[in-house]
Amino acid sequence: MEHVLEAASELPVPVDVVFDFFSKAENLQRITPPELDFTIVTPLPFEIELGTLIDYRLHLFGIPLSWTSRISEWQPPRCFTDEQLRGPYALWVHTHTFEPTPSGSVIRDRVRYRLPWSPLGDLAYPLVRRQLARIFDYRQRAVADALLGSSRSTG
Repeated sequence: MEHVLEAASELPVPVDVVFDFFSKAENLQRITPPELDFTIVTPLPFEIELGTLIDYRLHLFGIPLSWTSRISEWQPPRCFTDEQLRGPYALWVHTHTFEPTPSGSVIRDRVRYRLPWSPLGDLAYPLVRRQLARIFDYRQRAVADALLGSSRSTG
């Protein structure tokens, strides 16, 4: 069964600054909760563009996992999509959208995902849904801290 996670936050930061932040792979580690022990394996720095492959290592529920994603859509500064090619999910398609507002930007995340070993794997859905909500809540706070801190120091 396919599931959808959606999250949004608004920041008083211009959309081009927000997109630039998200287009730097090293910032992904910065906005991921520490308990995931997230590491980018692909040597940094590298340019993200359509077709870029990124390898990561992380721990989900204490289990070490490898993850490879590909940038399948790249439309600066409006949106990009990363799709899991190898990893813990049967499907993971994460679309990041950045919309200008009169006071800054809205950052939207939309993740379509399927758990492995369906239908048996779907029994874990309540646990996975809670963990993903925690991860995306953390992300929103970390992005705000990173961008508002950098805009205060440069603006």
